[in-house]
Amino acid sequence: MTQTESPNDNRMYLKISWRIMPLLLVAYVVAFLDRINVGYAQLQMKQTLEFSDAVYALGAGIFFIGYLLFEIPSNLMLERIGVRRTLLRIMVCWGTVAMLMMLVQSPTQFYVLRFLLGAFEAGFTPGVLLYLTYWYPPARRARMMAIFMLGAIAASLIAGPLSGAIMKGLNGLNGWHGWQWLFLVQGLPAPILGLLAWFCLVDRPDHAAWLSEQEKARLRLLLDAEHQSAAKADHGSLVDLLRDPKVWVLSLAYLLLVAGAYAIIFWTPTLIRSWGVSDLFHIGLYASLPQMCAMLGIVLICRSSDRNRERRWHFTAGALTAASGLAVLIIAQGQLGLSLAGLCLTMLGIAALPPIFFTLLSEYLPKASLAVGIALVSSIGNIGGAVSPSVTSALNTASGDTAHSMYLVMGLYLLAAMIILTVIRPPAATLQRPVTER
Repeated sequence: MTQTESPNDNRMYLKISWRIMPLLLVAYVVAFLDRINVGYAQLQMKQTLEFSDAVYALGAGIFFIGYLLFEIPSNLMLERIGVRRTLLRIMVCWGTVAMLMMLVQSPTQFYVLRFLLGAFEAGFTPGVLLYLTYWYPPARRARMMAIFMLGAIAASLIAGPLSGAIMKGLNGLNGWHGWQWLFLVQGLPAPILGLLAWFCLVDRPDHAAWLSEQEKARLRLLLDAEHQSAAKADHGSLVDLLRDPKVWVLSLAYLLLVAGAYAIIFWTPTLIRSWGVSDLFHIGLYASLPQMCAMLGIVLICRSSDRNRERRWHFTAGALTAASGLAVLIIAQGQLGLSLAGLCLTMLGIAALPPIFFTLLSEYLPKASLAVGIALVSSIGNIGGAVSPSVTSALNTASGDTAHSMYLVMGLYLLAAMIILTVIRPPAATLQRPVTER
């Protein structure tokens, strides 16, 4: 059953979006910075700690082990205690660990803190994705998930210049290395944002004093229409969810996405250095260019996906775009201009995939299994992030260049697209196009 939207709905959703999205977006920027800044820190840490590439790759991957173990419990706890308490706990804990990274002196300490960072941050992204389903029906969901996930792109956009400037400008201040200042400065905002989430967000639409009773009733009607859709899976229990083969296949598709994305994200600074760029600040500037392209692409592609209520082919278009960009990187053979163009194309495709994927997943899962389903798929998928930096590092070391790892990542994206096209079929209910927004 498809509900026709009205101009009043547009005003209601504009009010909702301004109330909840800015804080969630900024929090995701900080979360992603704390997740990926080790890729920039390693450029300077190698000079003081003498860690090998294998140590950094393993540390980058261990983050996702903690993520895997604690993601489902965190989402279940969110449903029980609410988003405000959950985000307060998550952000205070991960921010503290992120700052403690400045004290690392041995590989063991590095591994332990990266594990704890993943464990504490585990519930943030799946928790926010679940939270967005409380507010937005499918006709608006992909673009709102895209806006939230712009945080990752924005973080990648500013990570290079910001990290380079911190490490270069603060190096030696108070007797600390630049990489130590990097972890301190970029970890500090998380606990502050956790406190803001406690005071500024509400757990459910029914708790929003800034929505009228009429708006709350209208929102319930739009969301209830989604949950009555015949396209939903028939999960009456957790056992039914675990027995559903589509859930496991979707988990595999997401694993491939995450593996490919983190292989590119983690090695981007090293790639740019291999193209003849030596200055840390310049590496950061060049690393920000692909993110500028991705920010525009993610909004346009996801808006198109919502407008047409089509997910499979939009997902496939993103995967093919990423694979095409990687092909350009291989052909460029280190030529700076062409390599940057290939990286821009790659990031454009990569950025569009997660919001479309999780919108597709939320349309498939029924309300009863949505919290566990999102966390399960996300946690299994993040195994890819634990494995891919080490695998690509081994490939690069064995082959002496990055071409083989690029071919591997191309294959991951093409296989993910094949899985989505083969396994997911568009139900008749989603073929009805919603009324165009006024």
